[in-house]
Amino acid sequence: MITLIDTTLRDGSHALRHSYNIDQVKTIAGGLDSCGVKYIEISHGDGIGGSSFTYGFSKTDVFDLIQAASGVVKTSKLAVLLLPGIGTIEDLKEAKKRGAKAVRVATHVTEADVGAQHIAAAKDLGMFAVGFLMMTHMSPPELVAEEAAKMESYGSDYINLADSAGYLLPEGVTERVKAVKAAVKIPVGFHAHNNLGMAMANSLAAVQAGAEYLDGTLRGLGAGAGNTQLEVLSGVLLRSGYETGTDFYGLMDLARDAVEPIMLRPQTIDNGSLMLGYAGVYSSFLLHVYNAADKYGLEPRDILVELGRRKMVGGQEDMIIDVAYHLKNPAPAEI
Repeated sequence: MITLIDTTLRDGSHALRHSYNIDQVKTIAGGLDSCGVKYIEISHGDGIGGSSFTYGFSKTDVFDLIQAASGVVKTSKLAVLLLPGIGTIEDLKEAKKRGAKAVRVATHVTEADVGAQHIAAAKDLGMFAVGFLMMTHMSPPELVAEEAAKMESYGSDYINLADSAGYLLPEGVTERVKAVKAAVKIPVGFHAHNNLGMAMANSLAAVQAGAEYLDGTLRGLGAGAGNTQLEVLSGVLLRSGYETGTDFYGLMDLARDAVEPIMLRPQTIDNGSLMLGYAGVYSSFLLHVYNAADKYGLEPRDILVELGRRKMVGGQEDMIIDVAYHLKNPAPAEI
């Protein structure tokens, strides 16, 4: 059995500039619940606590959205994303109060230790806790496995590996999933981005390497070129002989009727998205890069290449303007 995790109401928030409203959330969460999706992730794109000048303000308070979703789900469990340093344990307590049953504590791939207290707090609250390692392409498999083992020791119920930049190819996914499975006793999951058009192939590679949880979004709605398209993933897994317990037709209809009409643009691999994957840049940087490029009259690809060269990671969105400024106003050459 492969458990599908829907992140339309979290990762999709990036693509919608964090504009979800109560009615949209009720429709999508209720539909996912009726389709048998076990976990529905709902947060600001950068997690609870992410609504800010740096990351973009939510149109509607995220805790109100969680409460609205909680009122319509019957069997699904609501999950929130928490990035330590952006979200706090107090935010987590509020999310639990509003109806969240699970939390995915997300850290950079080399910084699992900063999530220790948040995972412990989640377990104290009686929540399902996931150790979520971002930007896994930036570390070799053996080091990813070491960080995953730390997440396990803190109390994680499973480890989720994220290809946050959409940089990995299937063999890289296979190596990382196998390494982590050899290092931990808990299940492993995978979160893909489609910046190089590899999200579906990478998700299948993860399953074939032993992953038991897979993330996806309806219509692929998400940061950059988006995520693995959930309704397609449901069908592909069925064709491949895997059970998911989800309603394939229902997911198709929900994507068409509830998500497609509210999309701000088609979820395609445009030049900016492609460069995210090629340069290995965090997918949620894309809209910020477009804004900086407009402000300084720059080519977005040049900003993305420089961000990749500097190895910027999630949480460093404030550096995008700095990079753009210095590209526009380079320091004079030393004599």
